[in-house]
Amino acid sequence: MPNTSPTSENPEESHSYQALKTVLNSLDALVYVADMDTHEVLFFNDYGKSVWGSSANKKCYEVLQKGQNSPCEFCSNPKLVDSAGNSTGVYVWEFQNTQNGRWYQCRDQAIRWTDGRLVRMEIATDITERKAIEHELKLAKAKAEELADTDELTGIHNRRAFFNYGNKLIQQARRTGQPLAAIMFDIDHFKAVNDQWGHAAGDKALVTLTKAVARAIRTPDLFARLGGEEFAILLPNTPFEDAHKLAMRLKENIADLPIKAGNDQFYCTASFGLTCAQFPPHTPSFAQGSESLSLDVLLQRADEALLEAKKTGRNKVCEHLTS
Repeated sequence: MPNTSPTSENPEESHSYQALKTVLNSLDALVYVADMDTHEVLFFNDYGKSVWGSSANKKCYEVLQKGQNSPCEFCSNPKLVDSAGNSTGVYVWEFQNTQNGRWYQCRDQAIRWTDGRLVRMEIATDITERKAIEHELKLAKAKAEELADTDELTGIHNRRAFFNYGNKLIQQARRTGQPLAAIMFDIDHFKAVNDQWGHAAGDKALVTLTKAVARAIRTPDLFARLGGEEFAILLPNTPFEDAHKLAMRLKENIADLPIKAGNDQFYCTASFGLTCAQFPPHTPSFAQGSESLSLDVLLQRADEALLEAKKTGRNKVCEHLTS
């Protein structure tokens, strides 16, 4: 009930108010009216009373919010009137109530109340189930994107993710002028591993080697399986000397890593190709000859160095130096 009730001296106003009250009490949503200046609750419908209790002699924030003894920071009043004090129409927003933790879509509007004063009327509909579905869909989308970027066997990035994030690292290197190193490697004679020990053992070798490499690189480094037994690493802000030391360490770690196959174990080696580029800052690209240094070009150079490592004995690191 409003604190300022229609008087018996004005039957039309009383009838109008009672009709409005009947309609608002029939809604399956919170409807309340509060004074724009004092925040005094003038009307609280039956739905609101069933959820938040009595509003008698209370401010709206005292009824609806938990532990609130002053107007809410998020109060919509300033959005409901213009500089001349006229209503700006319906303002729609969403809010998680601090009393019960449920989500509501709120439709607020400044209107003239039965006594002529400008008040805020809010209609708040419970959308908790909708928000839960939206949250589930958001998680499902994030999971799907994660799976789309993840190699199913090894759990690291796949080719798609490598080129997506790798192009961002290229852009970052261009902005900052920092060196960007690229390493490509694959397992030597991997077909022979599968033929001798079986494909399950070959898969185990890929997983074991992947975990060893992942432990040796930094968090900002981008590590991906490009396909089969071929892998790539991008090393942001890494000069050639540091990248070469890492490649040598990875080569040695892999060669010393036992792979279990039932009661037996075997060892693998890997060949590495390395390149490194320094991007001049604040320029669109770095060119060597007529080539623009894109991610594709950088990987092509690392791949050329990898092929050289294979041709000249395997289990080694070869470099493609840039100028």
